[in-house]
Amino acid sequence: MTTGLETVLINLNRMGFFAFLPFLLTAAIFYGLLRRSKLFGEPERNVVVNAVVAIVAAFMVWAYPIISGTSIEEYQLFFSTFFLKGTIATLTIVIGLIIAGMFFPEKEGISSTLIDKLKGRFGMGIVVFGLLIAAGVLIASGAVSFFGIQIGEIDRDFVYSIIFLVVFIGIIGFVVWITGKEEKKK
Repeated sequence: MTTGLETVLINLNRMGFFAFLPFLLTAAIFYGLLRRSKLFGEPERNVVVNAVVAIVAAFMVWAYPIISGTSIEEYQLFFSTFFLKGTIATLTIVIGLIIAGMFFPEKEGISSTLIDKLKGRFGMGIVVFGLLIAAGVLIASGAVSFFGIQIGEIDRDFVYSIIFLVVFIGIIGFVVWITGKEEKKK
């Protein structure tokens, strides 16, 4: 038996609502980037210009499936998979921060403690770790196929070599980091 929400979502899908959502997201991202970059001057004075450019750019991006002869459903599947995997990765990080928050002092809180800890090489390590998570989400969601890389075509030995290389560089970086800390103490 279907729930009310499931019925609504099925009907919205039949009407093509979810084919329109990625267009709205693309237009909103372009609009936000135009406002932040102030490409056409102060955002308060050029709202219409920013909006028109964002909508035109979004139409150009979403015209690609029709021009190239592929289906919009393929892009719908890509975005729904990508956002689902991205949400799972984000929730994992949030849950980790909640658990870590139990061990930090109550007065300082986790944010001020993390700001102090994320300076220097440790912060760069966190950024690299975040990029690795982002790459994992891209691969797991199938997004790399849009960049012309077919994961099925990559040899398993090649993947193992890449993993080994990343781990090896990580170990070397960790040793250099620890050695640098010990030398500073002397």
